[in-house]
Amino acid sequence: MGDISTITIPNILCADEWYDASGESSICNSNINYSVIKENTCEQSSSSSSSNESKTKENIGTDEKCSMEFSEKPVINVDLNVGPAPLCYEDKAIEEREKCDYTFKITLDMAKHGTAPRKIRIYADGIYDLFHAGHARQLMQAKNLFRNVYLLVGVCNDNLTRSKKGKTVMNENERYESIRHCRYVDEVVTDAPWVLSDEFLTQNKIDFVAHDEIPYGTEGSDDIYQHIKARGMFAATQRTEGVSTSDIICRLVRDYDMYVRRNLARGYSAQDLNVGFLKKNQLELQTRIDTVKSKFRTYEEESKTFMERWEDRSKEYIHNFIGLFERSGVLNLLHRARSPRMISNTQNSSSDTDDDYDNYLIEIKANSKTNTSKQPTVISNHR
Repeated sequence: MGDISTITIPNILCADEWYDASGESSICNSNINYSVIKENTCEQSSSSSSSNESKTKENIGTDEKCSMEFSEKPVINVDLNVGPAPLCYEDKAIEEREKCDYTFKITLDMAKHGTAPRKIRIYADGIYDLFHAGHARQLMQAKNLFRNVYLLVGVCNDNLTRSKKGKTVMNENERYESIRHCRYVDEVVTDAPWVLSDEFLTQNKIDFVAHDEIPYGTEGSDDIYQHIKARGMFAATQRTEGVSTSDIICRLVRDYDMYVRRNLARGYSAQDLNVGFLKKNQLELQTRIDTVKSKFRTYEEESKTFMERWEDRSKEYIHNFIGLFERSGVLNLLHRARSPRMISNTQNSSSDTDDDYDNYLIEIKANSKTNTSKQPTVISNHR
């Protein structure tokens, strides 16, 4: 353990080489009921001042509702043995921890060459608010550091997170549930500390700690993982650029009006969204204006499409219209619209008309020849 080098990840193992310790046994019942914890919280908060008592009870009631939903036993297919990762105080996690012989220290060489005699317990921690793809990729890298990895994920509670980084969107119970349903996670460590102590590492029998190499500073320290790196227990993962909880919140703040209008249209009240009366009316008016604009834009596009189609087919329409008045076209029309007797009469009359027309042409030609023969005589007399 004297090696102070850190572990990097040149290549991620393929999916066939993953080891999922969460699939070894069925999910056990929880030793600690969330509803009992929240009831104790309610009893402790009853001693607060009367001015904040109603708000405190309201918040605790909301958290208790979430806890009741999450504490229900999930439906698990016993044959497939598929279920969420256990919390650190549940029977399955305790059993796994007790089976680990932590007196035998796993070295870096053992882990790299796959000669470790037991599961390698790797710990990754964070806030994991608005669990996203960047979080999932970090946990995937930690899971694939070595073969036969048992991945523990520590999640800080609400009080610690607010004191260090500020308010979160999701409460601690929601964040626990998000993590435990990630496929790479084998165990969730609740109430994780901000700085890892030797006692915490020993209690959870942690072999290596996975985090990105960027120093993470806090009060009194430039890097909270410095002592982990010094002991050779640090495993470096890579950050996913372009996605973070702060980026997601920034998008929501930037398009605040749009998302408020979206939720108002879906049945949320102005009180639910903490929106004033004037702001609500302004957003509703803007929604109506956008609706009218959208309809007008649709009508304009449909009209444009119709005109384009008309221009494309205009030549065809004109050609068909002219062809309708041609002789062959009229005869074809008569063939389709009249009886055979009428058609025969029409053909006879048309043939007579053709004969008269031919005779008329012959007469014109004859007259032109006569005039031509007389023309020189007239010219000579003039001279």
